[in-house]
Amino acid sequence: MAHHTPPLEGITVIALEHAIAAPFATRQLAELGARVIKIERVDGGDFARHYDARARGLSSHFVWTNRSKESLTLDLKQSAGLEVLNTLLNTADVFIQNLAPGATAKMGLEKQTLATRNPKLIVCDISGYGNSGPQSSRKAYDLLIQAEAGLLGITGNVEQGSKSGISIADIAAGTQAHAAILAALIQRSKTGIGSHIEISMLEAMTEWMGYPLYYSLDGASQPPRTGTDHATIYPYGCFRTGSESSSGESEIMIGIQNQREWEKFCRIILGDDSLITAPEYVSNSNRSQNRDSLRIIIEEKLKKLKTEEVIEALESCGIACAKANTIEELWQHPQLRALNRFIEVETEVGTLEALAPPGRSDSFDAAVSKVPSLGEHTRTILGELGYSDSEIAALAAARVI
Repeated sequence: MAHHTPPLEGITVIALEHAIAAPFATRQLAELGARVIKIERVDGGDFARHYDARARGLSSHFVWTNRSKESLTLDLKQSAGLEVLNTLLNTADVFIQNLAPGATAKMGLEKQTLATRNPKLIVCDISGYGNSGPQSSRKAYDLLIQAEAGLLGITGNVEQGSKSGISIADIAAGTQAHAAILAALIQRSKTGIGSHIEISMLEAMTEWMGYPLYYSLDGASQPPRTGTDHATIYPYGCFRTGSESSSGESEIMIGIQNQREWEKFCRIILGDDSLITAPEYVSNSNRSQNRDSLRIIIEEKLKKLKTEEVIEALESCGIACAKANTIEELWQHPQLRALNRFIEVETEVGTLEALAPPGRSDSFDAAVSKVPSLGEHTRTILGELGYSDSEIAALAAARVI
C-alpha cells in the first residue's frame, strides 16, 4: 500500500463544466488529489446528469466523469452567484471551463481579468473549434467533431461511415486538457505564475487522426473503411466462430502481423499449407486485396470450433487474438478482476462498482470518492468562504444557490 499523499493535494480546481470533455479532465485531477469544485446550475445542474438513468437511476455519463468532486450550485446570471465564483477564483489554482463560446467572457472571466486578481491561476478553456478563427463560434458536440475531424471517413464499412461508440472527441480533449494542466502546474512551480491553456475538440481529435493524415499525405487516398478489419493488414480483424460457445460469443479478433505468423496460421489453424504459396494470398498486399475470398476460407474453418477452442489454438502458436466481448463480459473480465481494478464508489443511490484510475502508482493511492448529488457541498463551501447561516439562507431563498 502507498503511504504518501496524492501529488495534487492542496491544489484547488474550479470547474465551470458540463457534458464530458472538461468533467473527464477534472475527474482525473481530483483522483490525483486535487480538490475539484464543480459549479452547477441551480435548475438541474450539469445537463449530463439527465442523459439517461441507466446507472440505477443516475446518468451513466455523469457517474463515469464526476466522482471525487464537490458540487456547488450557483446562478451565475445573478450578481450574488457570480460574486461567489469570483471569490473562489481569487485563491484557486486552476480554472477550467467548457461553456459555449464567449460565455465566460460575458461574465468577466477572461484570463487577463482573472490574472490581475490571481496571477498564479491556471486557466484552461476547452472549446469546440478554438477561441479564434472563422469557425470559433460554431456549436460543437462530440459526434459533430467526429465528422469534422474525418473519423467517419475512415470508420465503418464500404457502404457507410460509422461513429465511435464512445465520446471519443470529448475524451481526446479531456485527456489532453488534463495533461496540459499538469504541465502548467509544473511550469508554475518554476516561474511562480499561472498560464492560459486553450484546447479545442477539433484539434484534440485531429491529433488522434495523425496516422490517416500522414497515410493520405500529398493528396494520396485515405485509409479505406474496412469495418472491424485493419485497413492494410490481413487477416487482422473479427472472424465468426462456432455459436455453440459456452459464453455465447461468436466473434474473435485475430491479428496476424507478419509472414511467419501467416504461415503458422495456415499450417496449424487452417490445416492448409497450400494457402501459404497461393498467388492471391502469398503476401500481405495480396491477402489484403483478396480479403473477401480469404475470409470465407477462414470462417469455414473457425465456425466448426468454439471461441475458446480457437483462442487456445491461436495462443499455442503465438498468434495474437482477443475475444469480441460484450459490455457485460467486460464487467467480469478475468484479467481486470485478477488485477483488482474494480472498486466501490458511493453515490446518492448507494454504492456502485467502478474502475479504479488506470495509472497505478506505488507512491500514493488514488483519491477516489463519492459521485456528488446536485449542490451537495454548496452550504459547506459557502461556510468556508465566510457566509453566515442567515446569508446562505437568503441566497437559497433568492435561488442564487
